[in-house]
Amino acid sequence: MRRLDERLDGRLAGRGPQGLAEVLADLGSMPVALPVLALALGYAVWRGARVDALITAVTMALVPALVVPLKIWTDRAGPLTSDTGYYPSGHTATAMVAYGGAALLLARYTAARRTWVMPAAAGVLTAATGTGLVLHGYHWPLDVLASGCLCGMLLLLSSTGMRRSSSRTPRR
Repeated sequence: MRRLDERLDGRLAGRGPQGLAEVLADLGSMPVALPVLALALGYAVWRGARVDALITAVTMALVPALVVPLKIWTDRAGPLTSDTGYYPSGHTATAMVAYGGAALLLARYTAARRTWVMPAAAGVLTAATGTGLVLHGYHWPLDVLASGCLCGMLLLLSSTGMRRSSSRTPRR
């Protein structure tokens, strides 16, 4: 898989409009993604969903606790550099959990027939981040895919916890 990943990235890195690729990659940076999550956390707390906000905040805090040791352990070089620590992608992980967590928190406040809008927006932002990272040459495709799998599991656990907390909380 690694050889295929490297051959595929050789065809993708540096392709397309680099300015746009960099903007897309930056969607996963902490200065961009964390304020979005912070606003959603604040709104959820204001609406009384304190436990759900706590679950989401803890999920976000788990991202560096999981990603950094994996980066150190795998010690994989980046596509356009000999520097290591590129697997899995921290930007993709940040984007997925920040936007996905915000979507989980805010989805309950959207109209019943539009509950797909928030998760779809989170998916688009995460996919855009991963695409920008690969096209700009910051990450191999497997770096992005690994973060997606890891954080998908985190969000699944988070949503399960949120559903359980909501089922125990009486409705107003």
